[in-house]
Amino acid sequence: MAHRIYANELEALHECVETCNDCLESCLEEKDVKMMVDCIRLDRECAAACAFLAEAMTRDSAFVPELARACAIICKACAQECGKHKHAHCQECARVCTECASMCDRLAA
Repeated sequence: MAHRIYANELEALHECVETCNDCLESCLEEKDVKMMVDCIRLDRECAAACAFLAEAMTRDSAFVPELARACAIICKACAQECGKHKHAHCQECARVCTECASMCDRLAA
């Protein structure tokens, strides 16, 4: 039943997971991969955090607010790092992570 309550939130989290994973893979294809290391690491962390929060929501975990608070912090960090890069995949990831962070902040409140 929790998946119905959180339908929009789950969709946003899944979009963030997919976008971060796409960004991560695209970063690995860039000419200067060393310059993208922090972006790659945060993409991975953000995707994992969003996936874990989504899983907790489908279990109707009592810790959703706390997990959402942590997820918001990670999404904001990922958005900030991705926003430093001009690549289209990074800019899209920054946008999606910012939106996901806002949604997580609402869940944490």
